[in-house]
Amino acid sequence: MEENYKSIKETERFSLISRLRSANHAWRGLGIVFKTTHNIWVHLFFTVAVAALGFILCISTIEWLFVVLAIGFVLVTETINTAIEIDIDLTSPEYHPYARDTKDVAAGAVLLAVLFAVIVGLIIFVPKLTVLI
Repeated sequence: MEENYKSIKETERFSLISRLRSANHAWRGLGIVFKTTHNIWVHLFFTVAVAALGFILCISTIEWLFVVLAIGFVLVTETINTAIEIDIDLTSPEYHPYARDTKDVAAGAVLLAVLFAVIVGLIIFVPKLTVLI
């Protein structure tokens, strides 16, 4: 079996065309997420709302860094969750408790990311909003 295995380095040389194809596949994947995942639109709504609030309250550069990282973390986990759900739907079309558990764990990862983002938002925005009240 090992004789038939060749590393990627041995079989494929660097090619700008192949890198562009890879990028095209990645954009296609994001398109699938936006077409099939309703929650991504909820996340994007809150992204726009938080960004608007950040501009209105003139948050600092370091605060922007944490906000952007928290938002990115949520979007990345939602994207990975979507990939896991697609794979589970393919490999386990009938109901199976392990398939359910796998999907629930992936969704739990998104929930943790959202909770982290909410905590970051509360730390940054609550003090600024309480000054205005």
